[in-house]
Amino acid sequence: MSFRDPVTFSMIASRERQHGDRLPKLGKYNIRILPIAAIYGGNASGKTNFFKALNFAKMLVVKGTQPGSPLPVEGFRLDNTSIDKPSRFAFELLIDETVYEFSFSVNRKTIVDEKLVVVTSTSERELYVRSGGQIKFNEALKKDQFLQFAFKGTRDNQLFLTNSVSQKVDNFQPVYDWFKDSLDLVAPDSRFELFEQFLDDGHPLYATMNEMLPQLDTGIAHLGGEEIPFENIPLPEPMKMLLQEDVKEGMTIRLMSDKNERFVFTRKNGELVAKKLVTYHPKADGTEAKFEIRQESDGSQRVIDLLPAFLELAALGSKKVFVIDEVDRSLHTLLTHRLLEAYLASCSANTRSQLLLTTHDVMLMDQQLLRRDEMWVAERKPAGVSTLISFSEFKDVRYDKDIRKSYLQGRLGGTPRILLSSNFAEGDEARATEEVQ
Repeated sequence: MSFRDPVTFSMIASRERQHGDRLPKLGKYNIRILPIAAIYGGNASGKTNFFKALNFAKMLVVKGTQPGSPLPVEGFRLDNTSIDKPSRFAFELLIDETVYEFSFSVNRKTIVDEKLVVVTSTSERELYVRSGGQIKFNEALKKDQFLQFAFKGTRDNQLFLTNSVSQKVDNFQPVYDWFKDSLDLVAPDSRFELFEQFLDDGHPLYATMNEMLPQLDTGIAHLGGEEIPFENIPLPEPMKMLLQEDVKEGMTIRLMSDKNERFVFTRKNGELVAKKLVTYHPKADGTEAKFEIRQESDGSQRVIDLLPAFLELAALGSKKVFVIDEVDRSLHTLLTHRLLEAYLASCSANTRSQLLLTTHDVMLMDQQLLRRDEMWVAERKPAGVSTLISFSEFKDVRYDKDIRKSYLQGRLGGTPRILLSSNFAEGDEARATEEVQ
């Protein structure tokens, strides 16, 4: 998309000491890891394209492709030499205290190359290297004839990693599982999928979520599930018939209607049971009034969507990596600030969860909240090329500096270049003067 040249984004901490007590430490590799990173920048600077790049990689690994279908990769279109060049993606991932490097290059038709490497504290060991329709395994894996068989069944538009897992090859499963289970991406208009946690009073996060909602000034006392007859569900009849066929005993399926109503369907003792997520507000007489989710403000709905993500990040032993695009959408800046504070308070040398976010909210550009190496800026150059730069790369940004002021003054990049006059009428006045002359 807007990334034409190689860009590196890293969550390995620099040497600065600020907020050092909350940084995960990897003694094996002698490095510290950042638990959070915020990407700022003007409109169309590349923040969302960075999000889309991560989402593309996840979908390619987890869902794969259909035979003969083109790969939905978007080349840089603002110069004729780049549009048809392959797009390259490379990830360094910490999985169960082991670092893997997984990389691939793709164009619209094929996987150009692909590589998986295990990185130790002293060396790197290639597990496989794929290029030009061939694959080379390391010495230990060469003896496994089934790996060669699995590669022969890998289509040109398909990652070998994806196909090997579908062929029940266990060697590379941890990397596939990271993309599938650890990496979660939340777009500005997406709804957090695991909302049935608010319906299940046996879920470990149920009490915590309902305890926090009133503290976030939503006006909501708690959420709950209203059981409703299946025949009264406002869904098309073909959808109802499909649910009757597909929902097996003990299975749970989540659905959202076009009115943003959220339903959970389960089958118990042969009977299909439907529950709808509703909110409860306190009344003056001490009782509670029930509301539909669609009746809540956009901000309250956004809190409901994001709160489970923040609690999963802070859960003991969590290895989740959440990427939230426009985290501040529909949220007051103090509320966003408090959510980030609560997450960071749970981080320590032994935690392994991470949060990446994009935002326009400069009130979050606060060195009392974030380190300089946890703040990044996306900037679009005059040629339309996006770059990513960490604030730690600016030598004059001290730990006690008002970083927000420097950013708004344009000294750190990533601010919009606005040419529009401050007075909408000035253009009309200028044209009227020209006509008189």
